[in-house]
Amino acid sequence: MAAPPEVTNSNLTGKYIMNKTLSDDTDDILKLQGVSWFKRRAISMFTLTLGVKHYTDEAGNEHIDVEQTLSGGIKGTNEDRTLDWEERGEIDDVFGAVIGQSKKVKVEEVEDEFLKSGWTEDAGKDGLILAVDWSDTPKSGMDWRAEMTWGFEILNGERRHARHLKFTSSDKKDGPIFKHLYYDYIGSN
Repeated sequence: MAAPPEVTNSNLTGKYIMNKTLSDDTDDILKLQGVSWFKRRAISMFTLTLGVKHYTDEAGNEHIDVEQTLSGGIKGTNEDRTLDWEERGEIDDVFGAVIGQSKKVKVEEVEDEFLKSGWTEDAGKDGLILAVDWSDTPKSGMDWRAEMTWGFEILNGERRHARHLKFTSSDKKDGPIFKHLYYDYIGSN
């Protein structure tokens, strides 16, 4: 379902379902992140729903908290982002020890062409969400980096929440992997 015009990067609050038909397959990335075959298989079989709460706290810090649920009501990992570019570490049930940082950026501030291309006009006004995560190598034994931009695209005539993902890993020597992820808006929380 198309996202309504009032849902923007200034207010992402709502529920979204990953559209597996439109999204690129991410199994190769999950494998490079050290996710087991069994978990990757389970992830591929389930549908992912995102419950997004976008707000500003009393101190003026912008937050995007994402509660992930797999089909059947199985709780996934939470993705809580503060858009202040501070590094934060966590132990993720799927990805292990991870460090990440997030902020809002103007489209022209994004250096990588893939990450900054294809967005709707409101991205120019509201900015993109830039989320960068990497393995905490001393704790995880893995060495990877994921850069994502979030926004909205027009795809097949419908406005959709989208994420552009650029992934690099020390185990992949022939350059980065680029993926598009698309989500159907299914309503407010």
